[in-house]
Amino acid sequence: MDIIRPILSVEDLAQLPDDGKRYEILEGDLAVSPSPNRKHQNAIRRLSSFFIQAESQSHGEWYPAPFDVVLDKHNVVEPDLLFIRQDRLDIITDANVQGVPDLVVEVLSPSTQDRDLGVKAHVYARFQIPEYWIVDPDAETLTIYRLAAEGYQLIGTFRIGDSVVSPLFPDLPLSVADIFRA
Repeated sequence: MDIIRPILSVEDLAQLPDDGKRYEILEGDLAVSPSPNRKHQNAIRRLSSFFIQAESQSHGEWYPAPFDVVLDKHNVVEPDLLFIRQDRLDIITDANVQGVPDLVVEVLSPSTQDRDLGVKAHVYARFQIPEYWIVDPDAETLTIYRLAAEGYQLIGTFRIGDSVVSPLFPDLPLSVADIFRA
């Protein structure tokens, strides 16, 4: 006998408790994440400096988790960081983002790594999020993907000593060492 599972929606997400866990709906399935570890949070804190600078140069606005991104009724994601270009800020509401960010960043954790590299990458590509960064605190790498006709194209995996420039911030290089400095 097949078990029929409900397809969850944004309305179902609104009914979940505010208990400190991160809830997302990916392709109609509920995903729950525990709070992140110290390495994860340090990477977020250090990336925040870069995004604060990008915002101060009027490139757009950035938000750290928790902040929901409603892609459609059955896909509500909560990337670790997201960025929206200045000319697209109208998709940001007081409650969440209603549409596709220009960049999402996921910091890998043991509990979320498979999801970040699997179903979330698929959802991000399907909804055509132009740029996807994956930060690996253990390997001390930044992997950048950009949307191409067939899905995400690997731009490169960058390490300490490397500097990267995104088309979103052409005048603002990011030193990978700054993400992982002690």
